[in-house]
Order: sequence, then structure tokens, then C-alpha cells
Amino acid sequence: MTKNITLLLLLVTSVLSACSDWLDEVNQNPNATENPQPAYLLTGIQKQGADLYWGAYSGFGSTLLFVQHWAEIQYPEADRYNFSNTSPAIVALWNTGYATLITDLNTILDFPDETANATYKGVALTLRSWVFLLLTDTYGDIPYREVGKSLVPVYDAQKDVYTGLLADLTQAVGLLNANGGNISGDVVYGGDVTKWRKFANSLKLRIALRIADKEEAPAKQTIAALSPSDLIGSNDEAFRFIYASSPQHNPQAAAFDTRDDYRVSKTIIDKLKALNDPRLPVYAQQPSDTSAYIGAGNGLSASNAAAQGLTKTSRPGTYFLTPAAPAVIYSYAEVLFNLAEAVERKYITGNAEDYYKQAITASLQQFGITDATTISDYLAQSSVQYNATSYKQSIGEQKWIAFFGQGLDAFAEWRRLDYPQLTPGPAAVLNGKIPLRFFYPGAEQSLNGKNRSAAVARQGEDLLTTKLWFDVN
Repeated sequence: MTKNITLLLLLVTSVLSACSDWLDEVNQNPNATENPQPAYLLTGIQKQGADLYWGAYSGFGSTLLFVQHWAEIQYPEADRYNFSNTSPAIVALWNTGYATLITDLNTILDFPDETANATYKGVALTLRSWVFLLLTDTYGDIPYREVGKSLVPVYDAQKDVYTGLLADLTQAVGLLNANGGNISGDVVYGGDVTKWRKFANSLKLRIALRIADKEEAPAKQTIAALSPSDLIGSNDEAFRFIYASSPQHNPQAAAFDTRDDYRVSKTIIDKLKALNDPRLPVYAQQPSDTSAYIGAGNGLSASNAAAQGLTKTSRPGTYFLTPAAPAVIYSYAEVLFNLAEAVERKYITGNAEDYYKQAITASLQQFGITDATTISDYLAQSSVQYNATSYKQSIGEQKWIAFFGQGLDAFAEWRRLDYPQLTPGPAAVLNGKIPLRFFYPGAEQSLNGKNRSAAVARQGEDLLTTKLWFDVN
């Protein structure tokens, strides 16, 4: 009897062991990376981040319409701000930001040192700070400290997110040094640690100005600790993703492969015309029915939008619709505009007007306008000259022009500086207002309802028109 029981146990053990091996095989996801490598993750993060920033949902399907760089001529619901908390344009930044980008960046940060060296981790911390910055600029209070540590992370107040990001970037700069080791998979800076350090410091400059109207002391302290040599110092050092040919091409160009319903906004075309701005033929194309540049109105009814005519309104310029057009994420021009503002706020010494002129020059050169006479003639116009008594207007309007195509940051800076003064279209649905944030995604109500509700109670109603902490005017 004992012998039979022993044999039976051995048989059961053998069967269970075989089942376990079989279940292990079944439970493997053939599409998942079982042994992720930091180089492959980094390349994917840079590509997916650029697609998100420069693409349809967070760009020309929402924020580029809000700041009136682009307009919709056939399907104007987004241009009328007719969104819900499940609209793809509203949820894409949140879902991709958290589920893809921050998840993969945290994977790199959690690797042991022998798998991901200090340079990998400095780069990952810098990119994670950039993604968190996009999220808080757009939604307000967001999960930050507990992301990756809890299935229901607390929403941090926007002020605390900005403060945390400044500390994260200081840590990143410390990791980005000559002794940190070489990296692979970096398709933006090719592993150049100095350029990564400059990008990290430039993000600190951007964040410091975000908080300047509410938290002047830490803003001033942060900027005063930076010197121009710590920052992006030329167009060649700008943070940008360079695309290739189809199918790995610029998402703005990709959109026009299959559709033709977006046009350049009448608002910015009229402004470029008024300033005799040489960027006009870069930003827009002449319609086939006329030799003039004609912008489309924002926020029109479907019938009025369509009546403007596909062949009578300007498409975005070929510069943007070329497959290999770069997705610019942080330009040299932005650094110079920010330094001009820092001088005006008396955070640093220098000449604000000189920085302003250098910023416009850098933007013109970024878009291929290099003729010295053309540049000097543009700067000499009274409508372009710097006005120190209204520096937010001078910087705000020129920064808005320079940010063409960079919807998320153009949206943030328009809210912060309050220039240019934009008017919603006649069929817009927000009672004469332009959106000031995105809704929280509707899924958060079921997935993290308690913490979302706490954020709404603190920040204000979950509406497109609720003003965020940094937006004081």
C-alpha cells in the first residue's frame, strides 16, 4: 500500500511539473520584450515621445487649434472645443505618457547599474521629467510621486510636481557627466552627454518660468544658478527628433498622406502678413486657386468651415509636410526668449532686448532664413521691435510665432504670458472661452476615482475652462 501511494505521488508530481512548464510557456506574451535592453527602450521612447508631441491628438487635433496655428476645414468639432473626457485627443497624452513613456523610463531607472549605467539613468530621468512636465502643464494636478509604486497613485498638486521635477533634473544633471559611461540607442544626441546636460538645464529654465508668477524665490534661485553655457546654445543643440522616410516619417506629414482637412489658421497667417514675416512661406503654402496666402477660420460651423474651400486656403508649408521634417521639442530660440524674460524679471543680468533679437534670429535661421539683410530688416520694423514696458506681449507674440507646430508648449506659454490675445471662433461651444486645460480621462473615475476626486476638489471642476495653478491671469 505504501509503495502504491509513493508511486502515485511521484506520478502526480511529474504531471504537475509538466503542467507548470506548459503553463509557463502559455503565459509568455510573444509580443512582449522579456529581457528589455536600455538602448532599445531609449530609441522607442524618443520616437514615441516625438510622435505624441508632434502628432495628431496632442498637436494638430487639439492644442494647435487652441493656439490658432492650425484650423479644421472639414470636421471642425475639435476646433469648436467639442470634446468629452473620452475623446482621443484628450486621453492620448495621458495614456501614452503614463502607460508607455513613463513606464519604459522607470524600467531604465530601475535597472541595476551593470545593465543601465549613470548616463542611461541621467537621460531617462531627463526624459521622464519632460513627460511629466507635459502632463502637468496640460491636465494640472497629476499622479507623480507614486507612479510605478501604487496601482492607485495620489495626484500631486501642480506646484509640488514642478518642485519635484526641478529636483529630478538637478539629479539628472549630476548623473550626466564624463564618468557616467557610454550609451547606445540615442537617436537624438548620439550619446553626447554635454548636450543631454544642456537639455536638462534648459528644462529647468522652462519650469522655473512656469512657476515664476506664483513662486518667485525658487524660480529666481533656479535661473540664477544657470549660465548660458549650461543651456542649449545653438540650433544644432536643439532637442529634436529627426524622422526618416515613410512609414517612419513625421506625423504631420503622415496625416496629409491620407487626409487633407487641416489648414493654417487665419489668425497666424494674418499676423505674419502684418509683420512682413519671412516665415510665412515656410509655415504655409499658397492655395492652388490663388497666389496669396489665405488662412482658415477657427471654430466655425461645419458648413461655414467647408465653404472656405479646400483649394482656396493654405495648407501647412512643405517644410512640415516633408517626411523627414524634424519634431522640434526644445529650440534654441526658446532658450533665448526665456533668458530675455529672466532679465526682465531681474533674475539674471544682461540685456533683454539683445536676447529677444537673438531669439527671433535663431527662429528665422531654424526655418532656413539665413540672409543677414532679411533678418535685420525684419528686426528693424517698429511692429517687431522690443517693448520693455510690455515684455510679456513682445516675447509672447514672437514666441507664439516661433512655436509654430509645437502645440503643447505653445498652449502652455500662451496661457502663461497671455499673448497673443486670441478670440474663439463663432461656433465654439465654451461660451466665448478657449480651453485652458484638458479633461482628466474618463477612465480615471473608475480606475483611480478617489484620488481623482481629491484633485478636482483641490484644483477646481474638471472642465476645459478651469484655470491651472501656474496660470495667474
